[in-house]
Amino acid sequence: MNFNNNKAIYEQMADRLCDEIIAGTYKADDRIPSVRDYAVTLQVNTNTAVKAYEVLAREGVIYNRRGLGYFVSADAAAQIHAVRRQEFLEEMLPELFRQMRLLGIGMKEVQEKWEAESP
Repeated sequence: MNFNNNKAIYEQMADRLCDEIIAGTYKADDRIPSVRDYAVTLQVNTNTAVKAYEVLAREGVIYNRRGLGYFVSADAAAQIHAVRRQEFLEEMLPELFRQMRLLGIGMKEVQEKWEAESP
């Protein structure tokens, strides 16, 4: 995985696992890779992976079954979707609109692009 400098690596790992959950790679009550396996896969220190898992567990996205590992919570996908949607609307969209204004891009042009890219 290529990490960027905008966020801590453990946060990027947590985001990636959330991406995999909302993409359906891991469904409710599925076991996710062990901390050690995920760390090896992403070529990071195990302690970094532990922090990512702790964040997700604290947020209720995953839960630990003692001796069995971590599993996806029942409502994880819906929870992730709701949080990301709100972040998009409150953080990303205002910046997108600002850039559109600066560049003179109108909604009609965006809609045309949207329709051209839609499957």
